[in-house]
Amino acid sequence: MPTSPRFSPNRRSIEVLAYPAVQLLDVTGPLQVFASANALAAKAGNAEPYEVRVVAKDGPNVESSAGVGLAVHLLPAIDTAVDTLVIPGGDGVNAAAADAVLVDWVRERAGQARRTASVCTGAFLLAASGVLDGRRAATHWGFCAELAERFPDVRVEPDPIFVRDGSFWTSAGVTSGIDLALALVEEDLGRTAALAVARYLVVFFKRPGGQAQFSEILSLQATDDRFSALHDWISNHLAGDLSLSTLAKQAGMSERSFSRHYAEATGLTPARAIERLRVEGARHLLSETRLPIKRISQRCGFGSEETMRRSFLRLLSTTPQDYRARFAG
Repeated sequence: MPTSPRFSPNRRSIEVLAYPAVQLLDVTGPLQVFASANALAAKAGNAEPYEVRVVAKDGPNVESSAGVGLAVHLLPAIDTAVDTLVIPGGDGVNAAAADAVLVDWVRERAGQARRTASVCTGAFLLAASGVLDGRRAATHWGFCAELAERFPDVRVEPDPIFVRDGSFWTSAGVTSGIDLALALVEEDLGRTAALAVARYLVVFFKRPGGQAQFSEILSLQATDDRFSALHDWISNHLAGDLSLSTLAKQAGMSERSFSRHYAEATGLTPARAIERLRVEGARHLLSETRLPIKRISQRCGFGSEETMRRSFLRLLSTTPQDYRARFAG
C-alpha cells in the first residue's frame, strides 16, 4: 500500500481522515456522496470528478466505533496536493485530539487544502489544531456546549446543519455529513449535479424545516411519545384554534388532566410548546419560501409580525429577518 495517494491532476482529491473508534457513518456518508457523483458522471460519459482516499496515522486498517474495519492509506506528506480534507467525529475524537502528531498534521494539512470540513464531533479535532479560532462552527447538538467551553475562541452555532466560514465547513451530527458533502458537490459541480446525487441516494437535497439540527417535535418527544399524534396535528393546524380546550379535546382528556400530563411528558406548558412549534413552522417558511414575513406570521398562527419577532428573539436570539438572511436557500 502506498504511504501517500497519488491523485490525478484532473480530479479533485478528497482525503477523509480515520482514527480508532471513528464514527462509521461520518466517514462513509460523505464518501458515498462523492462516489455517487463519480458514478453518475461516468454513466453520463463524463470524467469522474473526485478521487477519494481514507487516510490514517496507522494502517493498513482502522476499526470504527461500530466495529467495522476501514482500509486506509497512511497520512500523505504535507506538501502533496489535496483539494478537500474531511475530519469525521466519533467516540475516538478526544484521543485523536490529544495526539500531538495527528493534530499537527491536521493543522498543516488544512493549510494545504483548498477547503477543510468536519462532520459531527470532528470539529473538536479541528478546534484542537487551532484552525477554527475566530470562526463560526457547528457540531452535534449534544456537544455544542462542550465545544464552546473547551474552545472559547470558536464561535459555536448550535442551530445549523452545517456552517461555512471561508474555506472551513463544519457540520452537525452524523447524517449531516451527507448534507455537507452534497453542498460541496453543489459548489464544485453545480446544483443539477448535486440534486442528481441526492435523488440517487434517496435523501433530501436540502432538508425541509430550514437548517435546524432537530425538529421541535423530536425534541418534545425525546422522553415520551404519548403526544406524538397531537404534535403532528398541531403542526398541521398552526393558524387554527389551539386553545387549551381544543388541545385537550384532541388528546381525549379533560383540560386539567391534559395540562398535568402534558407538562410531565414534555417539561413544557402547552402554550410554550405551541410557541416552539410555531417558530419551527416559521423557520421552514423563511428558509424555503419567499413569502412575506407578515404572511408567514399569519400562516403560523402568530397573529402579527411583532408577536413572531418576540418569539424568535426569545427562542433563537435572532429576528425573522436575520434568520432568513442567514438560512434562506
